Amino acid sequence: MSDTRQSDAVISWISGPVLHATTSVPFHLNEAVKVGHQQLLGEVIRINGDESVIQVYEDTTGLRPGDSVSATGSPLSVKLGPGLLGNIFDGLLRPLNTQGRYVKPGVGRDESGKKYAFSPLIKEGDLLTRGSPFGSVYRADARAQRCMTPPNCDGRVVSIKQAGEYGEDEVLCTLDCGDRGTHELSMGHYWPVRQPRPVLHRRSIQGPLFTGQRIIDSIFPIGCGGRAAMPGGFGTGKTVLQETLAKWCDADVIIYVGCGERGNEMAGVLHEFPSLEDPRTGRPLMERTVIIANTSNMPVAAREASIYTAVTVGEYFRDMGLRVALMADSTSRWAEALREISGRLGELPGEAGYPAYLSSRQADFYERAAHVSTLSGKVGSLTIIGAVSPPSADFSEPVTTHTKRYVHCFLGLDPGRAQARFYPAIHPLQSYSHDVEALVHFWSQHGYPNWQRERQRFLALLEEQARLERMARIIGKDALPPRQQHVLLCAEMINEAFLRQSAFSEVDRYCSAERQIAMMQMINRFIRLSEHAIEMNIGVESITALPVIRKLMRMGEEIGEDNLDKYNDLRVELDDAFSQLTRSSKPEDETDEG
Repeated sequence: MSDTRQSDAVISWISGPVLHATTSVPFHLNEAVKVGHQQLLGEVIRINGDESVIQVYEDTTGLRPGDSVSATGSPLSVKLGPGLLGNIFDGLLRPLNTQGRYVKPGVGRDESGKKYAFSPLIKEGDLLTRGSPFGSVYRADARAQRCMTPPNCDGRVVSIKQAGEYGEDEVLCTLDCGDRGTHELSMGHYWPVRQPRPVLHRRSIQGPLFTGQRIIDSIFPIGCGGRAAMPGGFGTGKTVLQETLAKWCDADVIIYVGCGERGNEMAGVLHEFPSLEDPRTGRPLMERTVIIANTSNMPVAAREASIYTAVTVGEYFRDMGLRVALMADSTSRWAEALREISGRLGELPGEAGYPAYLSSRQADFYERAAHVSTLSGKVGSLTIIGAVSPPSADFSEPVTTHTKRYVHCFLGLDPGRAQARFYPAIHPLQSYSHDVEALVHFWSQHGYPNWQRERQRFLALLEEQARLERMARIIGKDALPPRQQHVLLCAEMINEAFLRQSAFSEVDRYCSAERQIAMMQMINRFIRLSEHAIEMNIGVESITALPVIRKLMRMGEEIGEDNLDKYNDLRVELDDAFSQLTRSSKPEDETDEG
């Protein structure tokens, strides 16, 4: 980041986080500035002649007209380096676990006291390209992390430090950049939060972000490098579901950003995450997690910046060739911050008071998710899953409506299912995924070429169930024809045996691809056998009375990852039960002839 240059700017008007400053030295648009004697961090968001409009990301209490404003010469940037993993930051990437109860005004990130074990990957005379690694950093937990050349820097290596322990800001490598002079590299570097990090090219989605949640992976899958949204009203389980995805998804790095959430919810996340165990390694989950916490009582402008800070951190790890998952909870609070700042700027409001540029800002955010070839030739991905909190669970409100335009996977959380203690409360008829076609190959590789067809059968039965239940409320369920009663039975089997999955169950909180396949095949087998039984005029009540039905309903809870062979035993028991049922239903003379 460039050194601060003094200017003649003084505050002429102030309203909350927005102020006007008059200067004879022109600022640049989106330039970071220091405000007042506390050196509060701000950003130039508008320029009108000699007057600059500045958005301040800290508490502006005590500022008054006449206070000075100084420029930095750089856009709003954050420092990216080895000190990110395992820590908790505010929306400006300042550590919260080292600052006491509150972050002091004007305090930046300070890693000067920490040392990391550095090992060079290059030697003097090598040509270092943009975005390529020049060394490895080993943390206290023995996890290796790459030291990356900034995406805007390349040259020939003049000097490189030997292996040893160094601070994050110490010069480790010097490059000869030709006409651009020399450039010194340390473990970390700054990058503007509003500028996407460049890549070699974007790749098509080739596999899922596997979450271990059946309704997501098998019904509404999220592509690795894709974009997903989880809208839901209060109490529908958005935060719990995001925490579950953060724990169980197969990403290498988790970025969790609490954007404007209530303090008690965020406090629960901050206390729970450090105690969670990574199910894949047995080590603390925080070792591969970055938490960015911005609660509702923090400065509203910092809430707006927290989204861009989080996605910049995600791109940094993506450029190392890692699979990154970003959980944003919630983008509605971020949109509310845009609305408040827009109102203070006196801008003409759009729908529901949101600024007219709400849609474009959402596009800027979600479009940074991608499956890419990095500048160094590695393959990495950044998947974004944003929670949306529509008032009164109204999916027609502006934030949800615009979000649907930019995501490929829409997981609508239903208050009715949540009140019925149905977890996850994702409504199968209000959700969709556009990544299905791209993931057929993944399921074929796992031995399930019929996945897409049988998935569609599930959805068709659930849709038919919704129609029949409306009819049953009028005429009664018993008045329905046997085939329609059979549809309701099959839909109940899909809901209870497959879609319901408890996050608190030791057995069922995670479901591998192999177990999901076994469960889907078992339910489809039940559907075929029961259809045949209905054709033989066997009543639905006789099918429901079979003891094996209870085992099917409970197979997610009772058959875990360690005993998948039991699904074969259950299949044999299912076949025998229907075989006996059909034999007993045959006319007596037909049985004698046989």
